[in-house]
Amino acid sequence: MAKEHQTKQFIRNAARKLFAARGYNAVAMRDIAEAIGKQPGGIYNHFGSKQAILVDLMQENLERAEAAAIAPLTDLSDPADRLEAFVRGHIAHNIDNPDDIFIAYMELRSLEGAGSKQIMAQRDAYEAALRGVLRDGQASGAFAIADPAIQARAILSMLGGITVWYRQTGPQSPADITECYVQAALQSVGATYTAPLER
Repeated sequence: MAKEHQTKQFIRNAARKLFAARGYNAVAMRDIAEAIGKQPGGIYNHFGSKQAILVDLMQENLERAEAAAIAPLTDLSDPADRLEAFVRGHIAHNIDNPDDIFIAYMELRSLEGAGSKQIMAQRDAYEAALRGVLRDGQASGAFAIADPAIQARAILSMLGGITVWYRQTGPQSPADITECYVQAALQSVGATYTAPLER
């Protein structure tokens, strides 16, 4: 069982790199097989199709994003603290998983049938968690926003942009970037941002 799990992870890792580098439609199952030194038939023992690999990668990415950005919210009650925790977790996940994030945005169009419905439902649930934070802040008067749904999309769009320009070799550290985004997100809802050194 351990070997089967290891092989499946090798397939995921190879497909992730190939999809991110070439695009889903330009990658064949034989390309993935060659990348891990197997025959195409060896891939089908673990995934029924290339589409199944794509769905699996997106599902795995969303589960890790939820663990990073949503799970920490359960221990917090203040809406501003919850929004800050969400932003920090979301950015950390995006910075650590650039290929997954690229695939998540660029290959939504490649999803089909039940797989598409599954991934879209998970994405909707992720956004709904942020909407819940914003609704609570609006209801308590902590956030000055007109529409939590629109605000959630605006914040997610802002956070998603980091993968377009961020490079590990750049002058800004992940910590510096995170603080900028936390400040922008809090100020966008009318909440006060306090820099770490001032806390």
